[in-house]
Amino acid sequence: MIEVLVALAIIAVALAASLRAVGQLANGEADLHRRLLAGWSADNTLAQLRLTHSWPEVGSQSFDCSQGNLQLICTEVVSATPNPVFRRVEVSVTMPGGRGALAQMVTVVPNETSRPL
Repeated sequence: MIEVLVALAIIAVALAASLRAVGQLANGEADLHRRLLAGWSADNTLAQLRLTHSWPEVGSQSFDCSQGNLQLICTEVVSATPNPVFRRVEVSVTMPGGRGALAQMVTVVPNETSRPL
């Protein structure tokens, strides 16, 4: 009878360890999913800027850039470069109340408005 109890205790410990490992895999998958959607939001923001051929003003702005059912906030920081024909644009994506950026992308935008046709 004692041998059966010891065997059940060993099986219980093994199952508890397995459940913990499965829980960590699920958390890792959820984090990867959030980072993927944040990367898409940052890429969409920069693609929209390139496609409009607009000359962004120096400064920063934050706006909603949600993807799917995930609430996301994009922060776009535009800064001058040593070459006055270009501007550096950095987009950081965070979750409201979250710590740190889920995604961050940087590009350089040329001044298309002053270019001769």
